Order: sequence, then C-alpha cells, then structure tokens
Amino acid sequence: MKKIAYLLAVACIVVAVIYFTLPGGSLPAFMPGYDVGSTHIHMMHGYAAVTGALVFLLIGLAARR
Repeated sequence: MKKIAYLLAVACIVVAVIYFTLPGGSLPAFMPGYDVGSTHIHMMHGYAAVTGALVFLLIGLAARR
C-alpha cells in the first residue's frame, strides 16, 4: 500500500511539471486541457496534480505495514 501511494505521488508530480511547463497545444492529446494551437498554461490543472501528490504522500506516510 505504501509503495503504491508513493508511486502515485511521483506520477502526480510528473503530471504537475508537465502542466506547469507546457502550453495546452503541446500537451499529450489524452491529457485534459489539450487544445490544438493553444498557448495557455493550465496552472489550475498543475495545482490539482500537486494537491493529489500531497494526498498520496500523506496516505503513504500514514499507512502501516
């Protein structure tokens, strides 16, 4: 359980970095916020991914063996 929570936290951090650095037109097509030709950076999506990472990190820290 702890390893899964930590892996999901790392995945959320990677997604957050993608959202903070790439404009909407450069995002992979399967990610929410993708729009052809868009130059908008989706900051709120990045904040949501960071929040998810924090939640999974806390779950991993609180989980017992």
